[in-house]
Amino acid sequence: MGTNFYSKSGIHLGKRSAAGLFCWDCGATLCKGGKYEIRTGDSTWYDECPFCGKKPVMEAWEESASGRELGFKAGVATCCSFLWAISPKRLPRMQLIFDEYGREFSKEGFNDVLEECPIKFYTSIGKEFS
Repeated sequence: MGTNFYSKSGIHLGKRSAAGLFCWDCGATLCKGGKYEIRTGDSTWYDECPFCGKKPVMEAWEESASGRELGFKAGVATCCSFLWAISPKRLPRMQLIFDEYGREFSKEGFNDVLEECPIKFYTSIGKEFS
């Protein structure tokens, strides 16, 4: 499951999806196969950050991905990824952005969404997907 984002004119920008454990201090996924194995179904995970050794924390709602949108980004916790459908270079032309649930974002608001997605994929630019 994830959330698709569109421009005002209906251009599919991409999809935000849960991406598992991530060390916000080191900028590293805890997926042993790296970011490209996050969604394979066969992925295995480190019990702690392979760089700094921090262990995942039990997340309360205010400390979760939503809470980090308010500025809490430290330690090992869950994150999201973003799968681009268009080149990010086209984004500056977009004035209003909508998600598939009809919520509206300014460019600044959408940039906040992207900040919550430290893992980005560019392999589907120009392809249709949902």
